[in-house]
Amino acid sequence: MSGENGSGAGVVASPPIEARDPAPTFTGSIRIRLRAPARRRNLELGLLVVAIGVGISALVLAELGALGRIDPGVLGLVIGLAVLTLVLHVVMRVVAAEADPFILPIATALNLVGIAEITRLDIAEGYLGWDAYGVRQVVWSAIAIVAAGAVLLGIRNHRVLQRYRYVAGFTAIALLILPFLPVIGRNVNGAQAWIGIGIASFQPGEIAKIALAVFFAGYLVTARDSLSIVGRRVLGITFPRLRDLGPIVVIWLLSMAVIVFQRDLGSGLLYFGLFLVMIYVATGRTGWIVLGLGLIGGGAFVAARALDYVGNRFHAWLNTFDPALYDQGGGSYQLAQGLFGLADGGLAGTGLGRGNPDITPLAESDFIIAALGEELGLIGLFAILVLYLVFVSRGFHIGFAGQDDFGRLLGVGLSFVVALQVFIVVGGVTRVIPLTGLTTPFLAAGGSSLVANWVIVALLARLSDAVRAQPRLVVE
Repeated sequence: MSGENGSGAGVVASPPIEARDPAPTFTGSIRIRLRAPARRRNLELGLLVVAIGVGISALVLAELGALGRIDPGVLGLVIGLAVLTLVLHVVMRVVAAEADPFILPIATALNLVGIAEITRLDIAEGYLGWDAYGVRQVVWSAIAIVAAGAVLLGIRNHRVLQRYRYVAGFTAIALLILPFLPVIGRNVNGAQAWIGIGIASFQPGEIAKIALAVFFAGYLVTARDSLSIVGRRVLGITFPRLRDLGPIVVIWLLSMAVIVFQRDLGSGLLYFGLFLVMIYVATGRTGWIVLGLGLIGGGAFVAARALDYVGNRFHAWLNTFDPALYDQGGGSYQLAQGLFGLADGGLAGTGLGRGNPDITPLAESDFIIAALGEELGLIGLFAILVLYLVFVSRGFHIGFAGQDDFGRLLGVGLSFVVALQVFIVVGGVTRVIPLTGLTTPFLAAGGSSLVANWVIVALLARLSDAVRAQPRLVVE
């Protein structure tokens, strides 16, 4: 170029564009891969059909074993209930397409097997028609499933619940106070834990456990740092500061109040155990567990000596086969009869409709595990416990896989409520721990328990849908 313009200045020319090194290019593709919710819902549908088949077969076998014929009225009601669960499945396809596919079928199987055994007990005790416990259980199950559908339709994002954590806390307190109101309060089997409106009765404490789980999750998300960071280390365990003990002391006092005034030992243990596990999951500090177990032990020691009904339950637990206590009214007769029924069932059971579970008092509610153990045997009882185990494990999986802290705590809390309730009931029936009066989730007769547990099913479905609904970026 210097020769062309005649100047003596040397100018370095830029190479032509074609000669430059080409910029690196991406030859693959980036696309958003959406999960296939239809496969999960199809799996749920298949499992739901199996669950319905198991439940209806159990009812048919129970009626044939006890009556020698099939009652078309009860069978028709159960078939209608099965159709309602299929409607709930359709609702989930629309509003919770990514929900866990195991939760609904397990709840349905347990619910229907419970109805079959309750109907079998009705036959033995002569309860027929609309006053039978089995018919009431079908009606309450329908109400509970409708409530679950309403929760799925009404709550499209579980994070909305976090905004109303204090409303949930005050609602729980109000529900626990309701049984003490003079007009609607009811005392059932010595526990002031029920309300009655007309011929219908309801235990508001069952709904209170869900409200408390929402409140605990919302509160612990905001207070987690102050509860988990600072503390004093003793024997390798970090304990919280005195100023941070307020929440656990308040919940412990609330649980003791339920035990003292409502005379409901099981619910008190359930509420405190729920908070204890949730605060441990939120903070990861073993000190809270040690402190909580100490409060439970101290409270049980004081209650056993200060409250006659708690002391009597411990005495019946420790001396179940004492002839004097066995023959005494309100003694250990119920517990002993349940144990005799389990022993009579053996490994394979007597068969549905072939045993004598009706000789155990309150077999349709408090002791339905003993009734099922007698007629289904250890194998059948083990299958039921495995269903609970899968239900709880899926709930824990939903909780720990959550996208936000509130969802994680709520999922773990709701799952633990079911797990602890099953442990308390089965432990009491098998004499591992003293009897507490709680009902077995989904199985036992009780409308309030059914509604609460089906609402838990809906909330877990909503949480699991939120976990899996996130699209994935895939680079190819």
